Amino acid sequence: MNNLKGAAIIGQSGGPTSVINASAAGVFIEALKQPNITRVYGAAHGIKGILNEEFYDINQEDLKELELLKTTPSSSIGSVRYKLKPLDKDDSEYKRLLEVFKKYNIRYFFYNGGNDSMDTCNKVSKFFKDSGYECFCMGVPKTIDNDLWATDHCPGYGSAAKYVATSFMELRCDATVYDTPMVSIVEVMGRNAGWLTAASALASYKGCGPDLIYLPEIPFDLDKFYQDVERVYKQNNGKVLIAVSEGIKTKDGKYVPELVSDNIAQDSFGHKQLGGTASILADLLKNKMNVKVRAIEFSLLQRCAQHLASKVDVEEAFNAGSEAVKAACEGVTDYMIGFKRHMNNGKYECEYIRIPLADVANAEKKVPLEWITPDGTGLTQDYIDYALPLIQGDCKAPLEDGLPRFAKLKKILVEKK
Repeated sequence: MNNLKGAAIIGQSGGPTSVINASAAGVFIEALKQPNITRVYGAAHGIKGILNEEFYDINQEDLKELELLKTTPSSSIGSVRYKLKPLDKDDSEYKRLLEVFKKYNIRYFFYNGGNDSMDTCNKVSKFFKDSGYECFCMGVPKTIDNDLWATDHCPGYGSAAKYVATSFMELRCDATVYDTPMVSIVEVMGRNAGWLTAASALASYKGCGPDLIYLPEIPFDLDKFYQDVERVYKQNNGKVLIAVSEGIKTKDGKYVPELVSDNIAQDSFGHKQLGGTASILADLLKNKMNVKVRAIEFSLLQRCAQHLASKVDVEEAFNAGSEAVKAACEGVTDYMIGFKRHMNNGKYECEYIRIPLADVANAEKKVPLEWITPDGTGLTQDYIDYALPLIQGDCKAPLEDGLPRFAKLKKILVEKK
């Protein structure tokens, strides 16, 4: 236990998940218990909220509502996609953060997000150290993409994978009901790592999934795609169900949308904004084969579907937030909480570990190539064995009038000093 007293603040960044609030709940509830944490704040829209001096006083929230965050999707305090300017080019934002932290005596900083968020947390921590300001900075992982380095898996992935697998099982039943041919192409999130699209293989494991699965780990060949579809089309009497990651690229590094247009917008992190892969492939396939083709995009549903949340995922997300607070209060800084898998007599257990922020910042973990079938259109049993423990259990929000009761925070802004 360190003896530094001061306030704690958590910010969230990047795409929401069905369990990101569970991690926030873990931070809030544990921080409120700690004797050296004098006040608990929630940044309104991540690092941007701190820069703008806009954060919520969590001490004024009802404990019942904080508990309900465990089963409330998305980010109740607001997320953001905002990249700090490079320190060597402009240090004004870092100085502003230091000013705000000093003003409110914030000594514990938790940042909840994915690759870019861990990079932000790492940069802020380094600047504070170089400035002589004592502050314990910890990363709390999240991402349905499951691509954070050095952790077995990420909070949000299990629930999103469960949604993808379940939805494919349902789609399979619907897409094959008629006696007429139809090809369905389903687009799943995933920029450079195909973990979420791979989850469709769980539906195939149950005999009710896609016929073809395309991940960004394997270069996408349009001609081979046509051949694959035509082969399955003939085998299945005109019924084909396909899973594609939004981030599949050709061997030349072009995303599918770039095959028809060079004008692809970028987000604030410099990432090309994806989407439309299924629609483009559907149009190309329709012209090629002259058959009915339906394009389906799960879009935001795959990351906000709390009604299919995995109990394992919710509990681990909550514990990740709690463990980050405990570590910081022990004097640990510059780490992200990660997960280490243990299988004891066939039973899955999760160990919470500490990974240096410098190791995880901007590093990506992709689906192992040996887990992808030789023809590049499916997943092996190794993936099934990896994913099944993560989707176990049910953890839905309580119902009121037959509908989910989500957390209702007061969100009382801290009065500016």
